Amino acid sequence: IDCDNAQKEYLLTDIVSIAASAGCKVAAYKTSEVIEVTGINNFEQLANLEREHQRKNAAKLMEKGVHIIDPSRFDLRGEVVAGKDVRIDINVILEGKVELGDGVTIGPNCTIKDCSIGSNTIIKANSVLEGAVLEADCSVGPFARLRPGTHLKKDVAVGNFVEIKKSTLGEGTKASHLSYLGDATIGPSVNI
Repeated sequence: IDCDNAQKEYLLTDIVSIAASAGCKVAAYKTSEVIEVTGINNFEQLANLEREHQRKNAAKLMEKGVHIIDPSRFDLRGEVVAGKDVRIDINVILEGKVELGDGVTIGPNCTIKDCSIGSNTIIKANSVLEGAVLEADCSVGPFARLRPGTHLKKDVAVGNFVEIKKSTLGEGTKASHLSYLGDATIGPSVNI
């Protein structure tokens, strides 16, 4: 394939004539999915196809029992394993590898990347989690930031405008608001 055309683009359709010239069998295939053969020539078309792809991602999760409040405002940019009774609100982005235990609730406008979230944990609005492990029954946010290396033991509460990096919070510990915790190990039942 070459780009010897007015747009200087590589055109996948050139493969047909190349294959036919090489003596390969060329046959038509009828698809039931228009998205599989839709061209992309501008950012609007790209956005439309991305939204259709995300709609399909949401549909697959909903078929498995995940309650997605508005599938048109959900993005999956990786893979997710979800337990039973998971609820995901609007404008949630899941990136990389995400594990959601039974009964997890994710509030609106959250981004979660490469995290494991234990059963019955609540992630409140506008929180950002990356590379974190949360055990069961935790509460995070709103407006919390969990950076890589964060480990929340069972029943930990992290509140408004709390940022945590490379730290472990012991069972039952609470950091309710306006705190930065970095490179720390904090025991059980501590109130910050």
